[in-house]
Amino acid sequence: MANLKSSKKDIRRTERRKTRNAEDRTEMRTYARNLLKAIKAGDKTEALSVFSKLASRLDKAVKTKLIHKKNADRKKSRMALRINSIGEAKAA
Repeated sequence: MANLKSSKKDIRRTERRKTRNAEDRTEMRTYARNLLKAIKAGDKTEALSVFSKLASRLDKAVKTKLIHKKNADRKKSRMALRINSIGEAKAA
């Protein structure tokens, strides 16, 4: 157990950050899951609306240093490729 007042405060601060980070990660995963469901269903308009929310959430996560910028870029790129493949699969 911490003895210093500042150490105790650090512990409280760390707990708050951990809780907020967990919520943010959960939200990102939820948007990704919803996007994959929309892609699987072949609903391009729904997929695009969820993708914009996911991209926004990923950018915010980068800003708060929850994930690395290149990680977010890679996720957005791969999801965009999947969305673009919806129309191609139906055409073929």
